[in-house]
Amino acid sequence: MANISNYRSIENDLDKIRIMIVEDHPLFGQGLRRVLEGEDDFRVIAEIEDGLEAVTAAIREQPDVILMDINLPGQNGLQATREIKNSAHGNAIGIIILTAYHDDEQLFHALRAGAAAYYPKDVMPSELIPAVRAVAENHYVIGEEVMNRPQVARWMIRQFEELAIFGESPDEMFMPLSPREMEILQYITRGASNKEIAHSLGISRQTVKNHMSSILRKLAVNDRTQAAVLALRRGWVRLEDTTARV
Repeated sequence: MANISNYRSIENDLDKIRIMIVEDHPLFGQGLRRVLEGEDDFRVIAEIEDGLEAVTAAIREQPDVILMDINLPGQNGLQATREIKNSAHGNAIGIIILTAYHDDEQLFHALRAGAAAYYPKDVMPSELIPAVRAVAENHYVIGEEVMNRPQVARWMIRQFEELAIFGESPDEMFMPLSPREMEILQYITRGASNKEIAHSLGISRQTVKNHMSSILRKLAVNDRTQAAVLALRRGWVRLEDTTARV
């Protein structure tokens, strides 16, 4: 493992790191672009404001690194990250998640979705810039450490083992929601019933009920209201989206 503060780029001016910004808040996005373009080895090739558009643009442009917000219109950043990484050439794209809601569980969701690094939005440029360079070279960054894939796997196993020591269930903690569960969670935040969700998605009410039970278990909440509140707080669903018609 290497320390992120010591990480330096080996790219030259003819082979700049191609970066895509996915952020729908203009002020933050503009500030992020200014920071990145202040580096000689960075080139911002696209700015996207929608999660669905981010997937299309990433597949088309094949950037080296994506800086991805979680709270996005269309679909959230975790969903977009998973789709990009599962695309034909997604393994070559490094994704850094930026979020206003920062906790250990969110970090695990980001890593399992395919992200290579995860930062709160108040991250200092002196920390983010070397992380972009590290991720562009297919590394992961956790805290101040630069890791490869096996090292990240070992790190996650250690976290699970520590949870077990303190009586938590490592099998159920930090378990990511499936794409279908994330989709159903979005309907839940709009106040949709199981019947309405089943009709909209073309599945049975029992299937919706099964997914609902899984969502509550994975999020460690007692009911759909708590699940909706948690989804909004973490930015998985946008507040304005909850008023959309089912």
